[in-house]
Amino acid sequence: MDGRKAEDLLWRIFDGCMAGRTMYVVPYLMGPGDSPRSQVGVEVTDSLYVVVSLRIMTRMGAVALDSLKGRQEFVRGIHSTGTMNHSLRYICHFPDRKLIMSINSNYGGNALLSKKSHSLRIASVSAREEGWLAEHMFVVGIEDGSGRLTYISGAFPSASGKTNLAMLKPPPGLDELKVWLLGDDIAWLDLAPDGRLYAINPEVGCFCVASNSNEKTNPNLMESIRKDTIFTNVGMTGERAPWWDAQPLVASVFDWQGRPWKPGGAPAAHPNSRFTFPIGQYPMLSPKSDDPQGVPVSAILFGGRRSELVPLVCEAFSWEHGVLIGAMMKVETTAAAEGAVGLLREDPMAMRPFCGYHMGDYFQHWLDFSRKSKSLPKIFQVNWFRKGKDGRFLWPGYGENLRVLKWIVGRVNGEAEAVETPLGYVPAPGSLDLDGLELQEGAIDELLRVDREGWLEESRASEKFFKTFGERFPKALWREHSSLIARLRG
Repeated sequence: MDGRKAEDLLWRIFDGCMAGRTMYVVPYLMGPGDSPRSQVGVEVTDSLYVVVSLRIMTRMGAVALDSLKGRQEFVRGIHSTGTMNHSLRYICHFPDRKLIMSINSNYGGNALLSKKSHSLRIASVSAREEGWLAEHMFVVGIEDGSGRLTYISGAFPSASGKTNLAMLKPPPGLDELKVWLLGDDIAWLDLAPDGRLYAINPEVGCFCVASNSNEKTNPNLMESIRKDTIFTNVGMTGERAPWWDAQPLVASVFDWQGRPWKPGGAPAAHPNSRFTFPIGQYPMLSPKSDDPQGVPVSAILFGGRRSELVPLVCEAFSWEHGVLIGAMMKVETTAAAEGAVGLLREDPMAMRPFCGYHMGDYFQHWLDFSRKSKSLPKIFQVNWFRKGKDGRFLWPGYGENLRVLKWIVGRVNGEAEAVETPLGYVPAPGSLDLDGLELQEGAIDELLRVDREGWLEESRASEKFFKTFGERFPKALWREHSSLIARLRG
């Protein structure tokens, strides 16, 4: 929609929307207070849920006002729950004016305007103009037995295991490793004088999906939500404790709409139920989490949920090849809210819903970094969701994913061996730590196998998608795409 028409329309819908309500004016800071990359936002809202959530997710109040002193601009957010009329629901972004307008919704990122709206949709435009990256990525530090730290970031679409990977707890047998969390959702990355990309997490809270979270899938997360946590659209026990379907059964449960619930019916919690907690409650929070410079990222992962084709792990040949891997990323739909389950959806760099400008230009912005530095992170593609012919997962996932991260750490530090394939480098036999892991017979060969015909078909599908960007799709990526096809045919 034309920006001017959109803003005129929204002001008409906003007219009188807060009559008789309390209006809150909420200044907040994204990023450490003394970081040159930090940004100030101010949200006007009539939602107490938004105010309390901003208190958890951002540095709110005086710290933001102090940081605003001497600054020329800040991000303006205007939100109202309005009448909750779906036909008049708008969440609109005006990057040139650093303005966000949202009405008739009170859900998560639609209302909490610091979340995806500021940290990605507005910030991505600033990042392009100023030469940095605002990405839908986690950031973790992997510490080995000698105390060496290697920092990894990764972009994963919804339901592809991003939070579980960011909050990974080492399984038995890998106890010598530690996984330190810096951020589970957003990363702002900037080149430092040493030529490396340094990442900060602009947030100080976590907004996580509840539905599949339990002691087995994410024990660190469960420890983090024992206090000072907002639960959204989960069920509730008769004792008014939060409850969702991944937890042990209890005698009395009400569903997310307050109705009595019995096992065997619809889920007690909404499929997109959430909890919000301060990141300081996380048991393995990195000591560098508030460092204004951030941490140097050595590897970037791209990983979408795929039951077929995509190997367990594959390293790109170059930065440009890695950008192609990110641009080709697809994910299988999972929740009923997304429509039919199991369809492939294009989601390059997990940014398709969040990029604030033309994605052809976004790909070029990524490519431009190769001219600025020779010390960029290595890029990898990962996939925890490959299935065998019997329909069972070939890889156990969750904490065992640390075995793959261990190989990646070995690659960036020049220690782990690899085998070249048309897709990139995969682990050489014996280089992936599988000690104590029980896999199906032939599983690891299948997990690392490159199906040439399948990838040629995948490349043809990506070609159709890339053509939708017209002349703004970078020629360098077309060359990488052609090279991939030549390797697959060779």
